Formats: sequence, C-alpha cells, structure tokens
Amino acid sequence: MNKIVLLGTGGGPRIWEARSQPSSALVVNNDIYIIDTGDGVCNQLAKANLNPLKIKCIFITHNHSDHVADLGTLLLRSWQSGHKGMINCYGPNPIKKMISSYCEYMSWDINLRTKHENRPQFKSIFEIKEVSSEKKIYEDKNVKVECITVPHGEAVPSYAYKFYVNDKEVVFSGDTSINEKLIKFSNKVDYLIHEVLNLKGVDDIINKTYPGNNEFRKHIIDGHTSTEELGIIATKAKVKNLVLNHLVPTGSPKFDLDEIWLKELAINFKGNVIVGKDLLQIKL
Repeated sequence: MNKIVLLGTGGGPRIWEARSQPSSALVVNNDIYIIDTGDGVCNQLAKANLNPLKIKCIFITHNHSDHVADLGTLLLRSWQSGHKGMINCYGPNPIKKMISSYCEYMSWDINLRTKHENRPQFKSIFEIKEVSSEKKIYEDKNVKVECITVPHGEAVPSYAYKFYVNDKEVVFSGDTSINEKLIKFSNKVDYLIHEVLNLKGVDDIINKTYPGNNEFRKHIIDGHTSTEELGIIATKAKVKNLVLNHLVPTGSPKFDLDEIWLKELAINFKGNVIVGKDLLQIKL
C-alpha cells in the first residue's frame, strides 16, 4: 500500500515526551522516502514497522537540529542493519560538511565494524547532494520530486518538496511562514503536509524555556505559520487534504487537543483536515 507515515510531528528543539521530532516517510511500492530526520527517527521507523533496508532517499527541508539531528544516525544504523545502498540524500548547504563531520565523530565504530565484521565501506551506501536551486531534483520509477525555497526566518535556505506519485501529488512544506510561492506550489495537491503554530501557545513555550525572551518569541512567530494563516494557504491552494505537522507548541497538554487546531483552521478553511500524530498512516 502506498502511504504517508508521520514518524514525528512535534516542532522545536526542546526535550519532551508528547511527540517525536519532525520526520515523515513516503512509502511507494515498498520503497521508502524519508522527509527530515529529527531526533528519534530510527526508533519511529521501527515502531511503524518500516524496513530501513528499503530506504531509497532522504530529503532534508533545512538544517535546524529538530529536522536533521538524526540524519547521520539513520544512515549509520541503516548500514549496520544491512543496507547495501544507494541512499540518495538531498538537503541544503552545509549538509555535506555535517555528514563528513559525523563520519569523523563515529569513525572508531565505523572502522572497527568495517575491519572486523566484513562490512562494506560506510560511505559506499549513501551519496549527499546539496540542493542549490528550485527544480526537479530526483526521479525514479516511483516518484518525481521538485522543490522550492520557503521563508523560515534566518534559516536560509529552507525547502518545501513536492512528490508526484502516479496520479497523486504530495507537498511537504518544511518550516515556513505564509507565502504565495508555497500556495502556488501546492495548488490542488492531494495532500499538503504543513507545519502549524498555535499563537496562543507561544508564551507557553517561552515560559518553559527562556522566560521573558522577546527575541525568541519574535523568532517563533515570524518563522512559522499560524493556524489561521494555514487556513488561508489551504483555501487559496484548493488542497484536497490538509495534514497538520510540526505542531507548535508540543508537550503542552492544554494546547495539544485536536479541537483547538480544528477550530482555528475552520475560520479560513472548510476542507478536510487531518491533525497529525506520531505513527499516523495515511493511504495514498
């Protein structure tokens, strides 16, 4: 079954229990395409019963730690699980340097296992490709993938990805503030998996992390999309299904209720909304 699997739906770098950090999987003909690799992605793959040996590609939207923290770990543990490659990895600069540094960091383990366990060279199973322009970046028998840049504060560049799967179109927004380019990119797609910010919950984040830090507060609000703004995006783009992802705040029980998100979205969007949850599977 072709499907979208939301591996982690919590937005932000804080430690919490409620949700895993951002990561999704697109499964097409049993091949797996990963979008973002936040902390815990390997365990989430196992919980979703997704075989790491079937990973074909990894796409990173931007280099904030909650989206990329476990990229190296996912590659390493896939290799240790028997993946023979090739895993094509796409993401913004300096992702090549980041993975090179990770390989150095784990070199003791990698060298030991290569020498004494008759494993292939770790670097032979993956290729890192830095995305530098808006274009079609990947195509195989299952999917075609395009990307655009999206505004996410000082995190430049940040990308949204569109997947063409047979007659279906799926867009992953990454982290972004409201913008016309993404609306056009998402026009009439079957699924828009989009980040969302509850403005009333921002102070809850600030109070738990850095009380009184107005610069932090401004950064959160300016770099993300509020529920009401997301309703505008989904309506203008005429999306068939809107999936809420990267929910902010995360780990705050009083805001992590479906009805809160749905009520604010309904102000500007009357279509189908799916409130994302970790390990939720959506049939394509």
